[in-house]
Amino acid sequence: MSDTPSTHDTTGPIKRPTRWHIGVFLLPAFIVYSAVMILPLIETLRLSLFNTVDGQSTFVGLGNFQVLFGDERWADDFWNALKNNVIFFIIHMLVQNPIGVALAAMLSLPKLRFAAAYRTAIFLPTLLSFVIVGFIWKLILSPIWGVSPYLMDLVGLKSFFSPWLGKPNSALIAVSLISVWQYVGIPMMLIYAALLNIPEEVIEAAECDGVTGWSQFWKIKLPLILPAIGIISILTFVGNFNAFDLVYTVQGALAGPDGATDILGTLLYRTFFGFQLQLGDRSMGATIATVMFLIILAGVSLYLFVIQRRIRRYQF
Repeated sequence: MSDTPSTHDTTGPIKRPTRWHIGVFLLPAFIVYSAVMILPLIETLRLSLFNTVDGQSTFVGLGNFQVLFGDERWADDFWNALKNNVIFFIIHMLVQNPIGVALAAMLSLPKLRFAAAYRTAIFLPTLLSFVIVGFIWKLILSPIWGVSPYLMDLVGLKSFFSPWLGKPNSALIAVSLISVWQYVGIPMMLIYAALLNIPEEVIEAAECDGVTGWSQFWKIKLPLILPAIGIISILTFVGNFNAFDLVYTVQGALAGPDGATDILGTLLYRTFFGFQLQLGDRSMGATIATVMFLIILAGVSLYLFVIQRRIRRYQF
């Protein structure tokens, strides 16, 4: 009689090791992001609910917002800046993004020579400092020492030259077009990458059906890159409503002439830090920053929960 040990299946569910190292690697980035983004945002939202009364920081609730929208002086400046910001955004949407799509479509043509050189030349201005871009364009468009009158005279268009940056009716358009010139390379590259990501099988099937050239772009490629166009649109929205640097460089903190180029970013700067004889007001500056945050949050939410769901069906 042999003693055979009875074997019992004692193996339970295998416990996966705790991946604590993921938290260790993410911790430095989380700390830095919180220090430069989360905490300042929270402090800005807190400041918008307080004001200085008799030298003491006092909770006023929505009082600062009532002053911003109800006081005639504050309301006029705010609505003027918001109107200019909307125009600034519309010009980018109607000029920058369509040009970016058209450039990407042309650069994606397989038989185009020197495509890499063209892409580099178009994208290069986005790498330049806004200080350099603003200063260069101020020199180019200057009616005194700029080269624009001379260049337009060469082609017989000098009579159309005007000090565009100095006129209230054209200053905002001129600044917007300078911004378009600098940043048109970003939508171009994103759309170009989306076009290259279209499966070759789709293009070959379209060619077999006789769909080629621009007809192929409008009927086949454009619906497939709508998600990329949506991303570009929301990035344009966020970037334009956060804009400040280029307007400040070209037109100064007062965003002249006569506030014609004043946007929310320049209004925030003058309000928070003060300028010339105007003293800074941290509470009202934080209030304007909070309104900017809410506008951007509303736009991004509209895209994520409404627009993106409608264009998701075109994704592969």
